[in-house]
Amino acid sequence: MNPEADRIWSAPRWALAVLLAALGMLGPFSIDTFLPAFSGIAEALDATPVQMQQTLSAYLFGFAFMNLFHGALADSFGRRPVVLWGVGVFTLASVGCALAPTIGWLVAFRALQGLSTGAGIVVSRAVIRDMFRPEEAQRVMSQVTIYFGVAPAVAPIIGGWLFVHVNWHGIFWFLALIGVLLWLANWKFLPETLHPTHVQPFELQHLMRGYSQLLSDPRFVLLAFASGVPFNGMFLYVLAAPEFLGHHLGLGPTQFFWFFLLTITGIMAGAWVSGRLAGRIPPRHQVRHGFVVMFATGILNLAANLVFTPHAWWALAPIAVFAFGWALNVPVVTLMVLDLHPLRRGMASSLQAVVGSVANGVVAGVIAPLVMHSTVALAATSLAMLCIGLAAWLYLRHRWPAAVRGTGAAGGPLVS
Repeated sequence: MNPEADRIWSAPRWALAVLLAALGMLGPFSIDTFLPAFSGIAEALDATPVQMQQTLSAYLFGFAFMNLFHGALADSFGRRPVVLWGVGVFTLASVGCALAPTIGWLVAFRALQGLSTGAGIVVSRAVIRDMFRPEEAQRVMSQVTIYFGVAPAVAPIIGGWLFVHVNWHGIFWFLALIGVLLWLANWKFLPETLHPTHVQPFELQHLMRGYSQLLSDPRFVLLAFASGVPFNGMFLYVLAAPEFLGHHLGLGPTQFFWFFLLTITGIMAGAWVSGRLAGRIPPRHQVRHGFVVMFATGILNLAANLVFTPHAWWALAPIAVFAFGWALNVPVVTLMVLDLHPLRRGMASSLQAVVGSVANGVVAGVIAPLVMHSTVALAATSLAMLCIGLAAWLYLRHRWPAAVRGTGAAGGPLVS
């Protein structure tokens, strides 16, 4: 934690949470806004469904690659410059998407968007741990998750409206406008939270040593899997939304918001409960509760799809409950990751995001196209992804029990 935290931010702490949430939600907002326009973009650019799916996977793989460096850059040059450059490049990439004449150009500019948006997610996590003690950090991380949930709920509504009443180009012009406003807000209000004594040298040898230190720590790898892979049990449905909602459930582009509204309500409710539980129960118990909710919901979702014909009135509910369970435990697991190596929080945040975004990219480019033809296949794959994260968590608890007791209110941060 920055010893001068109280001096560099004197405004209410909720205001900092809002600013950081706006940074973190830029990435999912840029995904969900254009999903209702999938069919229209494909028709306008003469693109196949597989090519359109690549607009998602290119974004996610770009996000994963650059996340190897966002955290290291933030640990060396400061949080603020990395955020401003990231948002600036995202804005320019959005303009490129709006002007893209072919599907190839659209995929390229989507990749550039992915390369840049990770800065906000990675750095916002590091700033939280720079500024807040463990128990308070969990509450703020939960608040950020709540605000973070607003964007994906609103994004498809805005995207569907723009697609119907303007055109698909208008969606990306809107994202460019969001980028401009976000850049101005951070330029004016975001303080530099990296303390001079915590600055790390930006050298190849130092970076490789840092990556090696983190990736050779099995606790870090297991925690990253426990937080990043289960998310895809829910994210799979987001990626398959045009097929799942449009074909299987018979919803129109302007009706997609029901799916996102229910799912994000689940995320926001889980994050709110997570914040309320901070300091009241041991963090590991909170994570356990989240996994129990996700596992039970995954089993019921698969059973229901095996027995019943999918209808919107029941098929959307399990995804929302699954999202609740994920949001209940992810703030705690994220803080566990950041506290494993306190002097490399930016890098740890980067690598945690890399694990999640590589999984997202694989799901977007490979798994989703293979299973989105069947609601049973979607439900089974969602459950399988949860089980990967659950297995990582259970092994971590068995092999290194101290790692799940060393954060939050129930214990001090781990120092390696």
